[in-house]
Amino acid sequence: MIDDGTGLFTIGELAKATGLTVRTIRYWSDEGVLTPVTRSAGGYRLYDAESFARLELIRTLRELGLGLGHVREVLAGERTVAEVAAAHVAALDAQIRSLKVTRAVLSTVARRGSSAEETTLMNRLARLSAAERRRIVEDFTTEIFEGLDTADPDIRTRLRFAVAELPDDPTPEQVDAWVELAEMIQDPEFRALMRKMVEFNAADRGPDVPAGTSLWFMSRLVQTGGEALRRGLAPEDPEAERILRELLGDADRAAVLERLTAATNARVARYRELSAAVSGLGPQATYEQEFAWVVAALELRVDR
Repeated sequence: MIDDGTGLFTIGELAKATGLTVRTIRYWSDEGVLTPVTRSAGGYRLYDAESFARLELIRTLRELGLGLGHVREVLAGERTVAEVAAAHVAALDAQIRSLKVTRAVLSTVARRGSSAEETTLMNRLARLSAAERRRIVEDFTTEIFEGLDTADPDIRTRLRFAVAELPDDPTPEQVDAWVELAEMIQDPEFRALMRKMVEFNAADRGPDVPAGTSLWFMSRLVQTGGEALRRGLAPEDPEAERILRELLGDADRAAVLERLTAATNARVARYRELSAAVSGLGPQATYEQEFAWVVAALELRVDR
């Protein structure tokens, strides 16, 4: 306190009493958040006892990360501390989500040994907004289903659901999977492959075939192949003919084989694997051996 009986304090005395630097207090004063009560005859800024409480509030809000603009609003009574805190929490949440994506991208870059071009693409794809990600998915499903009104609606639903949404706080593995998945579903060759699968499905269905029939068939196929494997039955065994007949009936075996070959494509399997990874579901059953048994049994009995 200056020795003039006024009970006022200089910036130096405030700094000594609070542990803040003179430079910090002067900056806050220059920014209008700690207004001096008056000035001395020599032009020095002077503060009163209330300035201590104001200074402590400023320090607290600044340590919590609030900008001087928000601090000024609180001190001016324009907004309450609670209102400013709520706004700051929302901003921090957004910043945390961004930092998590940044960390995930950098982890993936380090693990992959990505080039500068790959890093740029990965970062762009990872930071797409939810709306932009939905647009990519909609473009994908629109192209592969366009004009195929007879395709099983359950297939359409499952394909759209399979392209999972990247969560707000993704792991590096989820970012890695999403980037690869996004690249895949925008690849014209992969879209053509998926389109071919849907065309097979549409050709199989008549107007009276109920939804879910395709999934029911695939379930039966997995059961059939699994049972044959459990029995140790080889695809070339004569009994395989009876099993195929029970599974397929009078269906065109060449067409079924072509359809299954497309469905068991390595890229389609990778698509399913990536979708599960983005969803955080972990490894999913692929039934590769079951499909392979049925495909092998058909190949032995179909003239190409």
